[in-house]
Amino acid sequence: MATYAIGDVQGCYDALQRLLQQIHFDPKSDQLWLVGDLVNRGPDSLGTLRFIKSLGATAYPILGNHDLFLLAAAEGIVSLRPKDTIQDVLTADDRADLIEWLRHIPLHHRNRPFLMVHAGLLPQWTADETVGYAREVETMLSGSDYRTFLQQLFHGPTTPWSPSLNRMERLTSIARVLTRIRTCTQSGELSSFSGPPENSPAGHMPWFRTPDRRSADAIIITGHWAALGLQLEDNHFAIDSGCVWGRQLTAVRLEDRAVFQVEYSES
Repeated sequence: MATYAIGDVQGCYDALQRLLQQIHFDPKSDQLWLVGDLVNRGPDSLGTLRFIKSLGATAYPILGNHDLFLLAAAEGIVSLRPKDTIQDVLTADDRADLIEWLRHIPLHHRNRPFLMVHAGLLPQWTADETVGYAREVETMLSGSDYRTFLQQLFHGPTTPWSPSLNRMERLTSIARVLTRIRTCTQSGELSSFSGPPENSPAGHMPWFRTPDRRSADAIIITGHWAALGLQLEDNHFAIDSGCVWGRQLTAVRLEDRAVFQVEYSES
């Protein structure tokens, strides 16, 4: 049995299939951890979702910002932008089943010593606290009031994290951290920066470089930051190697940190 963490697929279905062939993936014994952003910007979001859904209990996907955008688009909360490639999901015969399944996908996966989230954590959050925060959002997304949450997430004010926030502000703040953070201040103020880490805005640094980060005792697995690229450290695996940007799709075997990669393909 082997466990593979796979970077942002973003609808690159062909690359995902070639990567699974390379690692000789056996759904009867192996596990796939998918770090979020399953859809969007790549050529086959629909095929990607259908395939991951078909894997059942052998796959552990989590939600990224593009997956949340798809949920919001399905509710008419956001409009598609020129570069979005999720129309195939929105017009599919099985759209309702896929959206319902996506709403019940978590924002985290934990199996000690590993914790997988899409983007990262605030420096003041421990791994255990992060699991609890993620579960709050997961409960909302799978419940009856999820549309209100998505409306606030995409159109409400961007409120910095504080334990004293009201319920909806708290949930949207948690979701923004888990699915969007790249750089922050030591106190946890986020930026919208997406470039290479050496060009981080003044006063900001990569979230995993903040001094005295309280989650440093866990191995955090993240994607989201294509400009950072593949980076394996003692307590952080960054595995978004920019497949949808014409680079590679990456799998890391967690048992021995072996790296497997395939190149992007248009098909």
